[in-house]
Amino acid sequence: DREKIANFLESSFEKGFVDDGVLAQDNAQASQIWHIREVVTENLPKEGYVYKYDLSFPVKAMYTIVDELRELVGSSAKVFSHGHLGDGNVHVNITSDVFDPELAKKIEDFIYPRTAELRGSISAEHGIGVMKVREMEEYSKPESVIKTMKQIKKLFDPNGILNPYKVLTG
Repeated sequence: DREKIANFLESSFEKGFVDDGVLAQDNAQASQIWHIREVVTENLPKEGYVYKYDLSFPVKAMYTIVDELRELVGSSAKVFSHGHLGDGNVHVNITSDVFDPELAKKIEDFIYPRTAELRGSISAEHGIGVMKVREMEEYSKPESVIKTMKQIKKLFDPNGILNPYKVLTG
């Protein structure tokens, strides 16, 4: 397996798909790499207010939205991202000194329609929650999919006791 991944990475570098990277040499180094990934999210609030998005895209479009967001917010905010190449999941975090409702609107007016244009999803691994229901219905899932989701929810939770009063109530 190690040889296969090394060959894959070498080929990716040669073809220009990857600019930089590291392959852990042992479990200790793998733990250190994961630690770096985890502390990124923990330390973002030190930059100020954090606008968080958990998106997914076809792999070829994963980084597009990050570049576009950086152009959109300019010097008024910083855009950070990390994710999972294998499943197209991108955690996009945008920081500004303090919460700015105008900046929030600017980001949201862009990020949801653009994610739909790129054939992505506005919620990848962390679910919709209660804040993105309208956006899910408008930009991410067709009515037929939402209907199927509700049917599955009703099948596994006929009494509505799991996550009551959340997204899939009907």
